[in-house]
This record gives sequence, C-alpha cells and structure tokens, in this order.
Amino acid sequence: MQRILIVDDSKVARMLIRRCLEIAGYADVEYLDAGNGKEALAELKKQTADLVIADLNMPLMDGEGLINWMKSSPSLQNIPVIFVTSTNNEARAAHLTSLGAKAILGKPISPPKLAQVLKSLTNESEAIS
Repeated sequence: MQRILIVDDSKVARMLIRRCLEIAGYADVEYLDAGNGKEALAELKKQTADLVIADLNMPLMDGEGLINWMKSSPSLQNIPVIFVTSTNNEARAAHLTSLGAKAILGKPISPPKLAQVLKSLTNESEAIS
C-alpha cells in the first residue's frame, strides 16, 4: 500500500489535499499528516512515505527546510516532494525545483491539477525503471 505524507500547518488544508487526492484516484492509500517540517521529519523517521505533499510557509520548519533535510538524508532523498503554495513566484519555483521538488502547485489545488502532476510522476518513475 502506498503512503502519502501531507504537511501543512492548517488542518483544513491537509483535509482538502487528502480529499483532492482521493477524488484523483488515490483512495486506497495510507495517509500520514504533519503540521510542519519538523513533525514531517519525525513522522518519516517512524515510517517512510512514497510521496510528500507539503506547504511552503509553515512555522518551526518551512517546506524549503524540509526538502533540504530530506535531500541530505540517504533514507529520504528519493521520496518525491510536491509543494503547494499560495505565493506564485517563478524564481522561488525554479529554486525549489533545483533543490529536488517534483512540482509546485498553486493554491487552491484541484483534483484534476493534482492528478495531472501525479500522472507525470508515475510516467517519470516508469521511464527510469
């Protein structure tokens, strides 16, 4: 079974992302959640995830801090990360992509937009294997 970790300081946003994933066809998935990057890392130490979807702006540790930690850890560096943000900034998006983010989605997200990104990730991983 796949595991998806949703990281956002808003419980409502986490529920919305999960619902979008379920509508996009990811109903038979184990969902984990965290309220910030530090909680996400603690969760990933307990159990791994196949995908992380994270907000950028969070207290204690933001999304950029989270991806930096993940990409520096041999056990976490290959987990794909998708960011969700309310700030649309091309330079920041390019920077996050250079850090290893697979996609940056603007809020509000929608099931079709999320499904399209997840399909491209699936196609990418199939091309690699």
